[in-house]
Amino acid sequence: MFETQRKVLVTGGAGFTGSHLLRRLLQAGHEVRTLVRDPQKLQRHEDDQLDVVVGDVRDPEICRQAVQDCDVVYHIAASFRSGKASAAELIETNAEGTTNMLNAAEAVGVSRFVHCSTIGVLGHIEAPPATEDSPYNPCDDYQYSKMLGEKIVLDYAQQGRVPTTVVRPASIYGEGDLRLLKLFRSIKKGLFVMVGSGDPHFHMVHVDDLATGFMLAASSDAAVGQVYIIAGDRSVALKDLARIIAEELHAAPPRLHVPYNLMWAAGAAFELICKPFHMDPPIYRRRVSFFHHNRSFDIRKAKEELGYQPQVDLLEGIRRTANWYASEGLL
Repeated sequence: MFETQRKVLVTGGAGFTGSHLLRRLLQAGHEVRTLVRDPQKLQRHEDDQLDVVVGDVRDPEICRQAVQDCDVVYHIAASFRSGKASAAELIETNAEGTTNMLNAAEAVGVSRFVHCSTIGVLGHIEAPPATEDSPYNPCDDYQYSKMLGEKIVLDYAQQGRVPTTVVRPASIYGEGDLRLLKLFRSIKKGLFVMVGSGDPHFHMVHVDDLATGFMLAASSDAAVGQVYIIAGDRSVALKDLARIIAEELHAAPPRLHVPYNLMWAAGAAFELICKPFHMDPPIYRRRVSFFHHNRSFDIRKAKEELGYQPQVDLLEGIRRTANWYASEGLL
């Protein structure tokens, strides 16, 4: 993907996505630095030459230290959803922190700044599959903050300040992921309840394919100033996803459904009760909306312009993820 070795910075290298990207870059022979808040969370890598900067993207001076002498920046670091995170706190990291990284990248003249956004900036897809040209439609504070960050990144490219590329991953999964663990575990234990019909579609991307997409975005001249959706070859109805997971786990397929509107109202009530106490509600409206929003995407642009081609199909990805959960004793 890279014709020559480069010195690269990966922000958020201690996270699920960042750690996989770090490993791929090291395997490719690049000189790699990572910016992390907690170095204890870094996974072991084969190459001991990984350069680590400890700090936060909200600190402009730390950003300047991290990007020094780097040719490519992969900006993966972000604040994710939490019942404890306010809209202002999400914006501080996902938009203002992104600005700090862009300013630092501009000062040293990086050749490419690849920004990790999310397909969540498009929200519910009324007429699937969505493309890169579909309108913004963020549905929560996290998605709104990521939309702001993405717009800032594209603005820097349009002004000719930093050659940027935006990658919008579908829902990321694979070995090391914990966000889908509750889904796998509840199906394994026969506790999973489908909210609504289960007909809305869900689109995923295996973390290995996403790392490939990032690296392709960094190496294509045509990608400057562009947005690319990186996802698997196909989306799947939620009821079919639950069935596939159940088959892989040798569990009974989920059959119980509860009304969507009932669960939405329960989520709203729990949020209202828990927020003054800074507690995570047992049910979020955002979690309930997972069962209602269509998320299906067209990846032709990435295929045609980047040469992206998913290598991990859904069945293989589910199998690898389930096997990792089992090997770690998480199920």
